[in-house]
Amino acid sequence: MGLTSQTTVYAMVALAAVCVALLVWTWPRFAKPGVLHILGRLGAIGVTQIAIVAAFACAVNSSYQFFGSWNELLGNGDTSAVGVTGAAADANGGAAAGISTAAGSLVQPNGTDQLNRVSGLPNGPAAVVGRVQSVKVIGKTTGVVDPAFVYLPPQYFQKAYARQRFPVIVALSGYPGSIFNLAQYLRVSQTAGDLQKKGQMQPTIMVMIRPTVAPPRDTECVDVPGGPQTETFLAKDLPTAIKSAYRAGHDSTAWGVMGYSSGGSCALQLAMRDSNVYTTAAGLSPDYYVKDDPTTGNLFGSGPGRQDRVNGHNLMWRLAHMPAPNISVLVANSKHGERGYANTQAFIKAVKPPMRVASIEPDNGSHNFPTWVREMPATLKWMNDQLTFPQDVVPRHIPGKKPAGGKPSPKPGHSPLRAEGTEPPRATATSRK
Repeated sequence: MGLTSQTTVYAMVALAAVCVALLVWTWPRFAKPGVLHILGRLGAIGVTQIAIVAAFACAVNSSYQFFGSWNELLGNGDTSAVGVTGAAADANGGAAAGISTAAGSLVQPNGTDQLNRVSGLPNGPAAVVGRVQSVKVIGKTTGVVDPAFVYLPPQYFQKAYARQRFPVIVALSGYPGSIFNLAQYLRVSQTAGDLQKKGQMQPTIMVMIRPTVAPPRDTECVDVPGGPQTETFLAKDLPTAIKSAYRAGHDSTAWGVMGYSSGGSCALQLAMRDSNVYTTAAGLSPDYYVKDDPTTGNLFGSGPGRQDRVNGHNLMWRLAHMPAPNISVLVANSKHGERGYANTQAFIKAVKPPMRVASIEPDNGSHNFPTWVREMPATLKWMNDQLTFPQDVVPRHIPGKKPAGGKPSPKPGHSPLRAEGTEPPRATATSRK
């Protein structure tokens, strides 16, 4: 039985019910004085509580897909590159666009169990509604293997755009979230598709991926000394893999990164630390520093360089002590219902040119998906204004002729927006001088 299957959930619920029934049935036998009977009562209560908690945990994990398999739960997830025997097929019966069947390819087809459970995905010809693919991204430098969903807009499959490159937005889940959460609960591809259909967002490739590259450890987008190299995977391996498999823009002005909770923290970290890769970032309910806790273990190692590594991942420290990068960032936090609003205001005030900042500040909202879903349309439209399109064209390989190419269009300006009424919150551009 798979960890996320309904059969597992029903079995755990049944086991919990049996334990409760046995506890009630056998309790009179333990209701006697003596050490053995006391130990019997404690053991019966303990086993019953463990069964109930396990059933609840299985049900929650099945819904939110925190861990996709027993191996991931036990920390034995797949981290090695694998060969491919066949390409995934799309709804039109053809091979999935962009995915190579070569054993050494950096983007390979993955199972569709999680993808099949996502509601509201494109249904119809790819050139009309687009396509979402389930893939594995292979880290050429780090050796990390991470599952991802990739949304390709309808234009990607249209002849008029056959040689066109597209901007890319990388969407990161929180901890211990999964790509299923990004697709089903944050509705990344569905929202992007709706905005593009309405002409409110340019055709964009959306890459949904988790920053938890060594589950169940939370590596917080840090290159851990002697451990998982999460930042290198997301800042180097992921762009390299996507560019090798899809017609993605090659210029950094074509790349943005966003996320919620710790994924939002990671997005800001990547843009501020790797501005040559990501020039735009959005953090929904982020933190602005990284610290060790029971889920992370020792992220920064020991020795004389530890404090420098800690400071390097403290965004407030970076703003105070290092030159500001030439990037655009958006931060979102509710005025009431979330604990990070004061920190978000402090971050906004600390930003200085050439860095630019915008914000989404709903009056009310908790640290949960309903809040982030409300913020998604404004977030994606804001990111759309920062990324360049059209991108350079894919060169024609014609003997004796110089490959064709183009220059990215100028970066659009920033339009201030204001949230009003009960509509989804909008981004408010704030330039700090």
